[in-house]
Amino acid sequence: MSASISQAAPWKAGLRSARAHIVPGLILQALALALVWSYYRSSGTHAALSRLMEFRQRTGFGFAIVSTALFGGFLPFAYLRRFHGAADHARYDWSQGAVLTAFWAYKGIEVDLFYRILARTVGTGHGAGTIVVKALVDQLAYCPLLAVPVMVAVYAWIDAHFDPRPVLADLRAPGWYGRRAFPVLLSNFGVWAPAVAIIYALPTPLQLPLQNLVLCFYTLLIAHQTGS
Repeated sequence: MSASISQAAPWKAGLRSARAHIVPGLILQALALALVWSYYRSSGTHAALSRLMEFRQRTGFGFAIVSTALFGGFLPFAYLRRFHGAADHARYDWSQGAVLTAFWAYKGIEVDLFYRILARTVGTGHGAGTIVVKALVDQLAYCPLLAVPVMVAVYAWIDAHFDPRPVLADLRAPGWYGRRAFPVLLSNFGVWAPAVAIIYALPTPLQLPLQNLVLCFYTLLIAHQTGS
């Protein structure tokens, strides 16, 4: 394979996946936008989400752990096992589902801390400037440097049935980021770049619950990409 073809492959893989998920992604973003609009415009929605916000503040990291484990780990795993054909049923056994759920439970703490740090350093306002800065930090620093590469490596380790040898060999091979992480990062932009702007329009305690709704779809995308 020529160098030009191999260098183009990550772009093609990422763009192909982004195109394949553009319609469900747009639907999901529209639903998230409708929820945010309703929070500010509908007294009923505002009251319901205000109660959720109070519960969220009382439960702290416990809410982040349980909700992110549910939406990022258990529900996507259950969907793949039950509804997505024999290949995915065989691909993920219950031990892998447990580790996926545990991984996303940890991610709940990480994301919650990240949102709190942004609130302290950038601010808690909902003006365009604040939202843009938070979205840029999210998409241009947190995701490419930490969130996406770690997630891709963990999913590869789970797919290998917890055998670290093929994962470490792949990590040591030249161009791992371009081959493995970059295609996922492109799809990540397609889903999350609009979504985070919507998420950051909500008060900080409500950002994680909305993020988890988007996350449930996104983890199915990641499982599809890393397993292909």
